[in-house]
Amino acid sequence: MHFNFDFTAVQVLWTMTFAAHLVLLVVLLGRDRIRRFPWFTTAIVLVTLRLLTSRLLFGRLPQLTTSAIFIVLADLSSIVGLLVVVELARRAFARAPRRAWLIGTLVLLALGGCVAALWGKWPAWKTLAVDTPMAVLGVMQLIAQKTGLLVDVLTVALGLLVVLFGRRYGAGWRSHAQQIVIGLSTASIGQIAVQAIWQLIAKTAAPHSMAEYQRVVGLREKLFNANSVVYLLVLIWWIVCLWIDEPGTAVVVKDVAAGEITPDEAAIVFELPKGTQE
Repeated sequence: MHFNFDFTAVQVLWTMTFAAHLVLLVVLLGRDRIRRFPWFTTAIVLVTLRLLTSRLLFGRLPQLTTSAIFIVLADLSSIVGLLVVVELARRAFARAPRRAWLIGTLVLLALGGCVAALWGKWPAWKTLAVDTPMAVLGVMQLIAQKTGLLVDVLTVALGLLVVLFGRRYGAGWRSHAQQIVIGLSTASIGQIAVQAIWQLIAKTAAPHSMAEYQRVVGLREKLFNANSVVYLLVLIWWIVCLWIDEPGTAVVVKDVAAGEITPDEAAIVFELPKGTQE
């Protein structure tokens, strides 16, 4: 018996990724993680919205309108991505001294700024005018690309710092902050790797026939699909990790119910809702 499977790999990955985002949002809401990670939740909502709009609006609106919507969403996602990095750094290194915070922030910003400035070509300053709608969209797209690259570099660097020093400052292996950062770092590494590989291929490839051109395009699609698979695995990692309580949370809840510690003390230590009962 033969089954007709008319879905492409892109469609299957889109469906699974969109479904995984919905499940992750349910976990964040149902397990009361939104209060602890509001900007991370906002980032997930924006990615879900971008996935939905790409499916519903692509090819159904004028190209200029569609481009404006996607570029605005990309800018918002980049800005929220920076706030997510700050939020997770505060969670992971809440016990770090102020001097370490200052030095670490300056080092990360310097590293991310150098990569964003040196990676890729910058357009001529004369072309960065905002006198037409297309020019405005071009500037906004450039901001989204460079800010997104900055977020990826900062996320990878933060993930390395959390893995090396997170346990010392209260973000151990099974803490939600470290688990989220590990997932974000993995996704950012995949994104950076795909961009680097594709730029290398684009510089070296010189197709002389339609068959060679199609082979290059097919390779690009495979790279993007591989990156989508990595991101899907990251989503599954977040769903599982955020569903499970952090070590010691259940013990603290029982201590609150037994009257051994106050709800306010529990909220300070594990950020449980005030008035938590068994």
